[in-house]
Amino acid sequence: MKTSDVDILIVPGWLNSGPDHWQSRWERNLATATRIAQDDWHVPDRDAWVANIVAAVDRAARPVVLVAHSLGVIAVAWAAAKLDPQKVAGAFLVAPADVDNVAAWPANQGHAWPPGGFGFAPVPMQPLGFPALVLTASDDPYCSQDRAKALAAAWGANFVDAGQAGHIADHSGHGPWPDGLLRFGKFLQELKAPPDRG
Repeated sequence: MKTSDVDILIVPGWLNSGPDHWQSRWERNLATATRIAQDDWHVPDRDAWVANIVAAVDRAARPVVLVAHSLGVIAVAWAAAKLDPQKVAGAFLVAPADVDNVAAWPANQGHAWPPGGFGFAPVPMQPLGFPALVLTASDDPYCSQDRAKALAAAWGANFVDAGQAGHIADHSGHGPWPDGLLRFGKFLQELKAPPDRG
């Protein structure tokens, strides 16, 4: 598949992705990409985030590829069981935020994750039901690589080690992220369109 064959739905994480973040750049530069807007990026409500993902997939005119980062990855995991498998071609999941181990997280742009966790924990550990790739760094402060590998295995996703790349965001030097775009293109090439409605 090519970008022109799919609706690319960008799923940012907590606090949203700023203008220099690779997700924002892809949204601007890929004609079929759209960001899923959330009602509150600072106080994320799990059910509301999931509902917005489901609604965006339902509205899509073409097969959907979800492109999620950080908490957006966990939101996709929560949404997976509610998504129409005949519409989702795949999910490109970058740097999942391990909401089950928040004690190890550093502050994010001056914001600390609250003890209650906004309802995202525990991380769902069921197969997603569609092709997926989890890509994470060996030094991500929000999720150890062993944990990311365990999430990928539970979700039935392929796993890619991005090396030492931090949280793979603009703050870790991944604004343009050309390697990620190449990896995304390869991921798309390996996807097949979901089956037609019968």
